[in-house]
Amino acid sequence: MPEEIKEGKLVGKVTHYFGNIGVAVIELSDTLKVGDDIRIVGGEADFTQNVESMEVEHQKVKEAKKGESIGLRVNQKTREGYKVYKV
Repeated sequence: MPEEIKEGKLVGKVTHYFGNIGVAVIELSDTLKVGDDIRIVGGEADFTQNVESMEVEHQKVKEAKKGESIGLRVNQKTREGYKVYKV
């Protein structure tokens, strides 16, 4: 599947978006670390950004694992169901 290579590895999906603070809640299906580059795809959105910081249960973490939900400040609006890839 060439599409998969281009998008990177699926690491999670957006389950909530707080527009007032520009933070997406992402349910992880794989490990994600601070410093990783991610690509968020869905609807009209398709953008890449670096993971500068993330939180689990309002605590800053350097790494989050499969099954955890993280809060992440995003550069653009996202919506529930958008897919998150590690690139």
